Amino acid sequence: MTTRDPQASALARLAALFADETRAACLLALLDGRAWTASELARHAGVAASTLSEHLGRLVAGGLLAEERQGRHRYVRLADARVAQLVEDLAAQVSPGAVVRPRNLRESSAGSAMARGRTCYDHLAGRLGIAVTDALTARGLLEQETGFALTDAGLVWFASAGIGLERRGRRPLTRACLDWTERRPHLAGVAGAALCRHALDTGWCVRIGSERAVRVTATGERALRDLLGVETTKLR
Repeated sequence: MTTRDPQASALARLAALFADETRAACLLALLDGRAWTASELARHAGVAASTLSEHLGRLVAGGLLAEERQGRHRYVRLADARVAQLVEDLAAQVSPGAVVRPRNLRESSAGSAMARGRTCYDHLAGRLGIAVTDALTARGLLEQETGFALTDAGLVWFASAGIGLERRGRRPLTRACLDWTERRPHLAGVAGAALCRHALDTGWCVRIGSERAVRVTATGERALRDLLGVETTKLR
């Protein structure tokens, strides 16, 4: 008689939470790191509010989402950075050929904007995230050979740029996150989050549309060129 691994059923339940297109759409949308109302997510997923509420209940119960209520509104967000990493890692496993082609110009434009630059929970992704990661590496500020790690020069660079690296909890200072559009790792972890927050706070980047896409401003282009030597053509 064989003994069933107790983790098997738990893993199956977790996988089942992702195995629905509506729930998957919600998880991907929430990678922008913000809290969404249930009605906003229902419109995004293209389902009725009652249907969406049932899906959100399962995601909250499964520990993937956290919720809070303000008056009549119910807000949800990804439970933590660990969940965001899991969603992004799973998305990166999808073959490019399996992605449905955009149905119209609007979807095509939105897809192009997401590929050009976006937030992945709380750090930069897309061509923008890769360009910044490559520039940090080329300047000897980030080491990639044995896993992502800031060098001593990298720590000095963050401090001189006014980007604080607050270490809280067990989150790593740096982490490689596989970019699902570029198929290469970009910078995540505490350093990636701090850099993204600084870029948005200083106006280097601005959010566009209602999803995760971001655009580098003229101020951002100058800053990234002067501080990291990033070519403007890689940001557009």
